[in-house]
Parts: sequence; structure tokens; C-alpha cells
Amino acid sequence: MNNHRKRGSSFWIKPSVVAVAATLSLSSFAAEQDDEKKAKEKNEDVKVVIVGSRAAPRSVGESAVPVDIISGEEFESQGITDMNSMLAVSVPSFNVNAQPISDAATLVRPANLRGLPPDSTLILLNGKRRHRSAVITFLGGGLSDGSQGPDISVIPSIALKQIEVLRDGAAAQYGSDAIAGVMNFVLKDSSSGGQVQLNSGQFFEGDGASTELSVNVGTELSERGFANFSLEYKTADPTSRSVQRDDAAALAALRAAGNDDVIGEIADPAQVWGSPEIKGDYKLFANLGVDLSNNSQWYMFGNFAEREVEGGFYYRNPFTRSGVNADGNGNHLVIDLTPNDGLSCPVFPAGDLAGLRNVFADPNCFAFNEMLPGGFTPSFGGTVTDQSLVTGYSKEFDSGFNYDVSVTYGKNQVDFNIKNTINPSLGPDTPMEFSPGSYSQEEKGFNFDMSYPVGRVNIASGFEYRDEAFGIKAGDEASYTVGPYAADGFGIGSNGFPGFQPRDAGEWSRSNWAAYVDAEIDVSDSFFMSLATRFEDYSDFGFTENSKVAGRFQWTDEVAIRAAVSTGFRAPTVGQSNVRNVTTAFGNNGLEDQATLPPTNPISIQKGGQPLNPEQSKNFSIGSVMEFENLFITVDYYRIKVEDRISLTSPQALTAQDITDLVNQGVTDATSYSSVRFFTNDFDSRTQGIDLVANYTTNWFDGDTTLGLVYNWTDTQVDISSSNTISATRARLLEENLPDIRATLSMNQKWDQWRATVRYNHYSGYYEDHLDSEAFPIEEDRSFTLDVELGYDINDNFNLVLGAQNITDETPGDNPWAGIAGAKYAVTSPFGFNGGYYYFRLGYDF
Repeated sequence: MNNHRKRGSSFWIKPSVVAVAATLSLSSFAAEQDDEKKAKEKNEDVKVVIVGSRAAPRSVGESAVPVDIISGEEFESQGITDMNSMLAVSVPSFNVNAQPISDAATLVRPANLRGLPPDSTLILLNGKRRHRSAVITFLGGGLSDGSQGPDISVIPSIALKQIEVLRDGAAAQYGSDAIAGVMNFVLKDSSSGGQVQLNSGQFFEGDGASTELSVNVGTELSERGFANFSLEYKTADPTSRSVQRDDAAALAALRAAGNDDVIGEIADPAQVWGSPEIKGDYKLFANLGVDLSNNSQWYMFGNFAEREVEGGFYYRNPFTRSGVNADGNGNHLVIDLTPNDGLSCPVFPAGDLAGLRNVFADPNCFAFNEMLPGGFTPSFGGTVTDQSLVTGYSKEFDSGFNYDVSVTYGKNQVDFNIKNTINPSLGPDTPMEFSPGSYSQEEKGFNFDMSYPVGRVNIASGFEYRDEAFGIKAGDEASYTVGPYAADGFGIGSNGFPGFQPRDAGEWSRSNWAAYVDAEIDVSDSFFMSLATRFEDYSDFGFTENSKVAGRFQWTDEVAIRAAVSTGFRAPTVGQSNVRNVTTAFGNNGLEDQATLPPTNPISIQKGGQPLNPEQSKNFSIGSVMEFENLFITVDYYRIKVEDRISLTSPQALTAQDITDLVNQGVTDATSYSSVRFFTNDFDSRTQGIDLVANYTTNWFDGDTTLGLVYNWTDTQVDISSSNTISATRARLLEENLPDIRATLSMNQKWDQWRATVRYNHYSGYYEDHLDSEAFPIEEDRSFTLDVELGYDINDNFNLVLGAQNITDETPGDNPWAGIAGAKYAVTSPFGFNGGYYYFRLGYDF
């Protein structure tokens, strides 16, 4: 094992304490509940925050770093219930966009905090580290390409008591992935009552209809405990924001001119750009706890979720699709079904209708135009299964000393499927539906935390051990097999997403231990500071050390200043180091098969690949908290420097010799590859920005009024001066694919049984390399959307809500490259491209 010492760590201030044990969990969940109860008795309006501290909970305003608290009730004023979409209008610098025709990213949408990839944000559930998704985002709109973060969309909003969003580097406290911040999802813990909600809606275009039924119920677990359960079921129809492709329109015109004997019916649109169909989405969460004594608790929580998603893919032109209809010399691909009869099939240019008629007339010859005369468009999707279980015990002594011990387990698996496609190398015997295999991510952990207050100082320390494994399961034989016609130039494997071969299958694992210690010191009544340091050792790349110093000074009764400086890291995932994948993407010559190989593969090494090391980060933030009678404002500046960022390379073109070398390795389908990508530590970045959050309460229109403003400015600069694998276009995506400015201005009004919400969302411009190709740039201008909602309490139990998101039906500007592949709009728009959505919700509280 090569020990890896964190570069530049001597530059940063370190606490004068040494870690004796480590963990990623927060203070005891049950003890937190008791502290929260005490805080509420002091001030019922205080929003208490747990994340970021292992001492007694503090209010949001008292925190030394920026934290957002989003209550479960706040989500009830939003029509779309997808967790990513709801957070996007509640948290500054949180961005998410649609992912049509994005391979696995269509199944698990990536989201970004503070302009960094999804796996730079640590996700906690009830204070415990959440396992990551099995999905690696190969096509994620640039910034998210190659990321592997947790899937927060499996968490139903009805299960949540609140969400705590720590917007600051926290690797010294919680370990890997906390470069951009931490999000802690806190489950409901009521022992009685419950709620039932029915949500339904659709887009103004008349498509994308969705129905969702959610239930939450609490019950007693003995006389001293609770059991709280949440269930959600959802379906959603697909959407289409497409125009007819130019090549498909030309084929339709050619067919109409009297060539329907060789050109089949052309669908309009031939290729669909839109939200995928959700055929079934089940989510079950449970949260249990029992007070074993007045100062000790047992707790357990977990989930099981499963959803089936199906989306569109690229259209295959019946005359130009390489490996199916055309070879590398511009000739039409034809199979000789009787190669030993001494007769040969005709050779003619692709698109020569006369030559194609001759093939149709000869029973000894076959072209895929006979099976698919209008070309074909695969349907790609999969089933995502997610499960977890956490159990633990905590105890607090009269002296204030407390400890928490827990074990965690989590697994996520995605089983892919692809339909309406072929394995060309099998010829006319090919099936048209395949199971290409699956990815899985499994994580196990053990945590021990302890905390002890000594006067004005609270000292906490702990230990953690974690084991994680990434697995690949081979697909069905037809999805990867080399058929009898591969030697004639026909593609190998299920076209669009070839199955994982047995040589690709396997499981790769690693383990790590960690130890931390932190101290929180009330230096005076007006000055508070915290110190933290953490050590971790990984079985695959070695040792890392990180530190953090934060402080808060109460300048006046109304104004406080806070600042933090820290080092951090993000470990490469096991999947990023070992994954293999082939995806179809747009390249210089149209649709191309791009292979993703491990960075240690000989071909990757030849192109500049090497074993992955962790990213290293340096975080700095400074801000102010202003609290007046009815006005609360926080403004924070942040600067995040990340060295050796882990990302997918730009496609590296393969030479004929590269392909031969891959075939010699046993990669039999390499003959269809055009380029290769791999994960690499190959560039540095600097991200800076400003977050502004303001809330004002008053009484307008004879009711209670709340005004809110969430504003973010983010600027990213990428240094690729020493890179040989990241293109200038890729760097521009990292810098400009997200809007520099995001802002949401909202107004909530309440009168007795009525309430109303109006929300204005602003987005600055952004850049997109349409079809993941630098040949089709799109530069979008600033835009806005407007949401409105009206709610009415029918009685003490029933309530009704009507609303619309994007009521002005805003969409991105028309795509200047729409004719190339049929997308009507830019597909990475920060507010989507489906337009307005209206909905209703019927709720029953008991």
C-alpha cells in the first residue's frame, strides 16, 4: 500500500488535539431529540440545527457555517414531489436538470451543490452516512460526467421531518465527499397520528401525467418508544419536446415519393426528447426508537425502494447507421445467408435503393432493412432497487458524557434493459429485447461516537470502519455475444448499450478506517469557535489527514460574523476505478460507440491513464448573520480550490492498432469502438460564490405574510494547462453549464383556512455542448419561471391544494441544431424543458 499524505496540509491551521477514534455519524439521534425539545421550550420559533456540530444543537443563526433548515411542511407548497426538484427551489447553489437520452443518468438524475459534482456532497440520513448509488453518470451534461453520488430521489418527502443543508466544506468532520457540503435528511419520529396525500398533475402540453399516493403513520412502540412508517407509490407518463429529425423527414419524403417497398413507416418524431416514463416507483421508510431508560435509547431506521424507468434513445437511420446498415467504406451491409453456394450478394453504396431492392428479392441475402425498413429507435431503461438498515444504541450520563454506537448497511442496484434494438452480429436471428446486466453498490459500516462537555468546551471524538463494494453482473448472452456475422462488419452486442460480458463481471471492494476529534469552544458570550481534525486510511490508496477551524463572533445584538477554513478530500469510488461501459454518443461522424475502461487498462495507460488518487480541497468561507425583529438575513462568500479533480476524460480517439490490442485482450466487441474514456486526476479548479438567504415576516392583506429570498452567484475556473485528456470544450462545460446566478423570491400568505404561495425563479445564461459534441454549441440567455399555489383547509382533517409550476409556460430558446437529432430545446436547461405543470393535492391528516 502506498501511503498518500495530503498535499499542502501544513498550510492550514490545525487543532491542537489528536484524534483517538472516528466516525461520520452525528451525536446520538435520541439525545438530539431531547436537546431539540429543550431548545424549543426556550424559543418555539428557533430552527434547531444538528448537522455540523457534535455539541448541543444550535439555532441556524448561531451556527459558525451556513446551514439551511427546510421543514417537511415547506415541501407541501410544491407541486412536483421529486426530491431533487424540490431542493432546487429551496437551497442556493443547488442545481438539477433533466437527463433525456443520458444512459444511466436518466435513471438517477445527478444534482450539484456549489458548482461541484454530485459526489462532492455528503448525504446523511438521521445523521448517518447514506450509501451511494450504483449508477455512474457517464453522460451528465458535463459537470456531472463520471460522478457516483447517492440517490436522494428514493426519499419520499412525506417521510421527512426536516432537511439540514450544511453549505461548507466538512471533510474534517464527516470524511470523504463533504467538499461542497453536507445534506442531512431527518425522518419523522411521531408516535401517533399520520397523513395521507394524493397528488396528481400534468404538463400544459397534455403529457407527463403523474399520480402519487403517499402515507405516513406513527404508532407507539411499547410505552417508551415510537415507530413511524412512510409509504409512497408513483407513476408518471413520458413527455416529448421533439421535432422531426432532418434525416427522418428526408426518408419520409422519399417513401412518399413511391419507395414504400424498401422504406418503412417513419415515426414522427423518430426520436423523442423528454422525461422518461416511470412505470412504478415504490418507496418504504421506517424509523423506530425506544427509550430503554431515562438516558439511554435504541434506534433503528431503514428503507426499501424500487422503481422502473424507461426512456428514449438515438434514432438509427436505415442507410447510415454503422455496424447495422453501413460499413466503414460507405457500402451497405448485406449478409450472405448461404455463403457456400458459390453465389455472392450485391455490393452497393448505402442509400442505393435499387441495390436494396435486389437484396429484398434474393432469399439468400439479408439486410436489416428487411426487418427494420424505417430504421429503429431503442428504448433504454432499468429497474433501480435501493435498501438500507441502520441500528444503534446511545447513552448519556449525568455528567454530560454521551456515546453512540451504530452499524449501517446499504445497497443500491440498477438492472438495465434495452428494447426495440438488435445484436447486428446475430443477423436475422437476433432478439429485439435484451437485459444488458447490472451495477451494484454495497456499503457496510461501524461507528462509535462520544462527546463530553467540560465547562465552555465540548470535546467529541470517534471511530469508524467502512467497507464498500462495486459489482458488475453480466448481461444475457445475446446482449454481448459475438455473432456469426461480426467478421462481415456487423456490430457486436445490443445496439446502443452492449451487455456486460462475463470478463467484465465481478466485484471490487475496499475498506477504510477513520478517526476524528473536534472541540467546540465558547470563548466568551460573544465568540464561539470550533476545531476539528480527521485521519483516514484506505486500503487502496492510503492515508489522508484533514482539518477545519470555524468561528462566529456576535458583533452587535443584531449582527454576527462567521468564517471557516478547512482542508478536504474526495476518495475515488470503487466503481470509478473499475467500471467498464460502452455507450452510444454523438461524435464527429454521427453516432459512435464510446468505451469507458478502467484507468489501469493498458489502452487507458497508453492514453495517459494511471491509478486514481483522492481529490484534495481547500475551503474558505466568510459571512454574516443579521437578525432583526422580523427580518433574518445570512450572506456568505465561499472559495473552494480542488486539486487533482477526478473526472471522465474527453473521448480519446482509437487507432487501428489500439482496437487490435483491445481485441487481443479479449475485448471482442472493440471493433465497433471509435473512442475510449477513463477516469483520471487531470485538472484543478477554483469555485467561488456568494449565497444570500433572507426571510421577512409581516402582516399584509389581513393575514400572515412571509417573504423569502434565496440567491446564489457561483463562478468556476478550470485549469487544464497540464492536461492531455480534457478538452477546452469540456472545461467550458465545467465552468458554464450551470447558470452563474440562481435566485428564488417567494411570498407565502395565510388567512385562517386559506393560504397562497407565489414564487419567482431566476436563472442566468448557460452553455451546452448539444449532443455532447463540441460541434453543436448552444448559449442560452437568462430566463425565469413563476409558480403559484392556493390551499384551503376544508376542515380539521382535509385540505385541498391547487397550483401550477412555471405558470407562464417558459421553455428554453429554440435549439438551432434541432434538425440534427430532433431536440426542440437545449436539454440541460436548469429549469427543464417541459414547460408549465399544473397539479392538485388532496390531504388527510389524522
